[in-house]
Amino acid sequence: MESQGIIIPTKDKLFNIEPLLTKTPGNLVTWAILGIGLIITLIRFTVGIGSVTNLDDYQPWGLWIGFDLLCGVCLAAGGYFTTVAVYVMGMKQYHSAVRPAVTTAFLGYAFVVVALLYDLGHPLRLPFMFFFPGTTSVLFEVGLCVATYLTVLFIEFSVAPMEWLSVKFPWILPLRKWVIKITILLTIFGVTLSTLHQSSLGSLYLIAPEKLHPLWYSPFMPMFFFVSSMAAGASMVIFEGLFAHKGVHQYMDATHLREADGVVLGFSRAASFILFAYFMLKLIDMLVQANLPLVLTGYGAWWLVEMLGFVLLPAMLYAKGARDGNVQLCRYTSVLTVMGIVLNRFNVSMIAFNWKLPSAERYFPSIWEICISIFVVTMIVTVYRFIVYNMPVLYEHPNFRGEEHD
Repeated sequence: MESQGIIIPTKDKLFNIEPLLTKTPGNLVTWAILGIGLIITLIRFTVGIGSVTNLDDYQPWGLWIGFDLLCGVCLAAGGYFTTVAVYVMGMKQYHSAVRPAVTTAFLGYAFVVVALLYDLGHPLRLPFMFFFPGTTSVLFEVGLCVATYLTVLFIEFSVAPMEWLSVKFPWILPLRKWVIKITILLTIFGVTLSTLHQSSLGSLYLIAPEKLHPLWYSPFMPMFFFVSSMAAGASMVIFEGLFAHKGVHQYMDATHLREADGVVLGFSRAASFILFAYFMLKLIDMLVQANLPLVLTGYGAWWLVEMLGFVLLPAMLYAKGARDGNVQLCRYTSVLTVMGIVLNRFNVSMIAFNWKLPSAERYFPSIWEICISIFVVTMIVTVYRFIVYNMPVLYEHPNFRGEEHD
């Protein structure tokens, strides 16, 4: 069955996995990464965490926390950012971005949990916090909120797989209607949870004022983490659109293609304002804490690279692109912004952490840690491709068109 060029799954052909199995250069690289990742995973879970990491008592959190957790959670903020814009603020013109954003957010949070399994000394300890809650711990609050929000995202995302599976299992349609009816409640609950754990990730580093360089340490780190997550959320929606147009545009219907430019320009305006605000907050914080002389040091130069090259510059590029209607400029700026978010989280968790230690004693991730992070990202992309190839994410299912707009 086809609708506007989109292949709709039927009872006889429910799964479309041919694009994943075709021997293209991209698929060959993907298979190689997944194979190597599985081997390293086997070594990690049979020999122990020390066999694949350079972590020690001075640096118990490394790349798997700095990238897989801090960056993963932040870059998955497009889910709450988009649903709030559409369902709370009433910006229905961005409705076509909801499902892609929620899908990316759900996968991001789901694989954050997968990545945490590698970092825990014993992976079966992941659910321990529910049985032995440390209610005064920031880490407990982060874990509880992430687990709860992942559940919320799963419910929000479930509409697409239910529409996909309804061809063969029509009894799930009442569940779909029930989820759509509580969308606004899920959105409010989701943004509340996101506000809590996005900021609390910054709170985790408040207990290490002597370890984190003064240019990055601040009592306002929770606020910085939350504000930057909003910029990351808007940018990831644009970045995902760039990825979709390059790789899976054939699975986008006329509505998504028609509204894509409006989503890019609208979210670019929002990202520009947020990045300008974030830059001013960081600048004021630096002046209030009397850290201006530190700008003349080596770490100060690196701080300027982050703030000028990956915050102020994309803010101006977003503003120019939105004003001129330059969609391509906005899309490429989203790449720069995402890189800036990753750089900031790396600075806080690794580069500016333990800055007083001699260079020889500083942590640097092992090749196996890097491989595992690439493995996790590859799994996210692979699962995303499978979802897009089979479920109505980049198009509206013809049997349910327009129902979520009401």
